[in-house]
Parts: sequence; structure tokens; C-alpha cells
Amino acid sequence: MRGFFLALQFLTRLPVPAVRDFQADDLARSAAWFPLVGLLLGGLLALPGLAVRPFDPWLAALLVLLAWVWLTGGLHLDGLADTFDALGAAHRDRERFLQVLADPHVGSFGVIALVLQLAAKLVLLGIAFGHGMSPFALLLIPAWARLGALWWSQSLPPLKPGLGERYKWRAGRWLPAAWLALLLVASLPFTGLWLAPLVLWFWQRFLLVKVGGMTGDCLGAGVEVSEGLLLLAVVLATALPL
Repeated sequence: MRGFFLALQFLTRLPVPAVRDFQADDLARSAAWFPLVGLLLGGLLALPGLAVRPFDPWLAALLVLLAWVWLTGGLHLDGLADTFDALGAAHRDRERFLQVLADPHVGSFGVIALVLQLAAKLVLLGIAFGHGMSPFALLLIPAWARLGALWWSQSLPPLKPGLGERYKWRAGRWLPAAWLALLLVASLPFTGLWLAPLVLWFWQRFLLVKVGGMTGDCLGAGVEVSEGLLLLAVVLATALPL
């Protein structure tokens, strides 16, 4: 359970038992647990949705969004801001991309990305709850996004030393395939989530074409982008049933 506790500690603000005798390889092994942490996070997000949606879907959406940000500590939002700052300033120059990525300050591109992401999640959650989306879909959206982080870390070359590179060390290539099969089965009741593999592939191709690889910030940005696109897919499938 060391890997699970490390993954939980890294990806959330939830209290976890201290991991003793930490080894560098433990960090890489913890990536195998990312989708499970996503399922746990999704379960916690579903609770305010289930409790408040019958009274007001927009209040439920706001509470879910606040819980989403608090439980993750804004980790992936930080990666989103840094990545889009770098993309906006780099102009396809990889060295410039890495320089801006390393800057701790948030620029205009990052602020725009943060505002649009939070606004999009709030609106999509409100529409989804208003059209009767099952809060149980929230169990799977964070899990799919964190499966993406696991897959991207293995399928893309690291651009620099850091967390992205460390998670590439030891996680076996069969793990993403096993999680993919499990999540596909679990997603069968939710038509919009059938697009999840395509969404994960989209971000992988985007990073490969735009910057030629990944960093920890790029993985975090991909989690946010994937969650937003999957929410949109669920909303479209709920509000516009075939």
C-alpha cells in the first residue's frame, strides 16, 4: 500500500499515513495507483452532487467545483497555468517553452487558462446536473484523467528532469492497458465517457506535436484538459440524447 499512499499524498490533500524509508523508486511505482486515486476523488465529488442536486443543480455544481479544487489542492490547475503560459510565449521554441515553464510567476496566458477552465467546469456541471446527469459519472471522470497522466508519462519522452521523468522509471506498460479495460467496462452506462480514450490520445498527440514530450506540468495540464473535455462529452450525451 506504500505506492497508493504516496499517490494519494501527491494527488490530493487527504490525510494519509506517513510512508517510512522512502525510496526514489517508490514514487515511480505509485503511478500505478493514479486511476484508483481518481476513483476515490470522484466518489468524494459525487457526494455533494447527490446531496444538493435535488434542491438546486447550480448550487450542487458550485459545491462540487469547490470540492474538486480543495481536494486536489489546485495541483493540476497549477500545471495548466504553467503549461499554457509556456505555450503562449514559446512560439514553438522548446528552450523558450522550458524557460517559461520554470518561471514561478503566472502570466496572462496562465490566468486566462485558469479562469476559462474553472468557468467551464462550473457551467458544465450546472448543465449536467440540471439535465439529470448521474453524479456517479463523476466517479469515472477523474479516474480517466489520471489514467491519462500514467499513460502520457510512459508514452512521451521527458523534456527535462523532474516529476514527469521520475514517474516514467518503473511503471510497467501493461498497467495503462489494464486500467483502460477496467474503466471502459465501468463507463458503459455513460455514453459520453466512451470518448475518453480519444480524449487521452488527443492530449498525447498535442504534446508530442507542440513540444515534443512532457513534463510534470504538462501531465497536470492534461488532467485538467481531459476532465473538462469529458465533462463536455457527458453533458452533450445527457442533454442531447441520441
